[in-house]
Amino acid sequence: MNVLNKIVARKVLEVAALRERYPEGFDPAALSSRGARRSLKAALEGAVGTVPGPRIIAEIKKASPSAGLMRNDFSPAELARAYVAGGAAAISIVTDAPFFQGELEWLAQERRRAELPLLRKEFIIDPLQLEETRAAGADAVLLIAAILGEDELARRLERAAELDLECLVEIRDEADLDKVNRVKPPIVGINNRDLRDFSIDLRTSARLAARLAPETVVVSESGIETKDDVRTLREFGINAFLIGTSLVRAPDPAARLAELIDV
Repeated sequence: MNVLNKIVARKVLEVAALRERYPEGFDPAALSSRGARRSLKAALEGAVGTVPGPRIIAEIKKASPSAGLMRNDFSPAELARAYVAGGAAAISIVTDAPFFQGELEWLAQERRRAELPLLRKEFIIDPLQLEETRAAGADAVLLIAAILGEDELARRLERAAELDLECLVEIRDEADLDKVNRVKPPIVGINNRDLRDFSIDLRTSARLAARLAPETVVVSESGIETKDDVRTLREFGINAFLIGTSLVRAPDPAARLAELIDV
């Protein structure tokens, strides 16, 4: 069983526990407590904020199955402050606990502190997780095409819209590409990391982006570490990036982020 399948199998158990806790779904009051949504799409298109150059979703991630613990002095609050100072367009928060040592509470905490759009990065397989995401204060949520059938993906997008959540739909290969070209989400992330074996190939973004609808906001994800990586991907028309590991591990994440933006 590859890593992605192991993660999904664990999510099935987590969703079962979530349904036991919220058999009727989340209280409408919890779903309406977030306040006005900060648009991820607008931030990535440059319609809000004053960040020059590339638009970067900076990620708060404590650990990963492939890399282990990211930094010894890990602090979500300190990273968020660094990302704001460094010019991030949005902040991504990895909330998976078993494999990434994440916590959902980080979302609620940053909702009270940060003013940037907040993306929940999680392995979403059930609509109740979308309610959980909304109640936690996220503005947007990750949907991974590889773990959802086309009909499931369409239904998750519809439910997310009902909850006033934007979606970053992640693809990895041509099969995922075919799904999103039929359901047409506004924001598509292209993962350069193969979640089956965690290998990375930046050419994945260039190959798949060329086959997406021209109005799609394209985000390149994973393996982006240097200014040359950013420059190369921009040559293929990609101007939005989700960057985690290289920022979290940097001695000065704010300076590192500012450096990547200044290309």
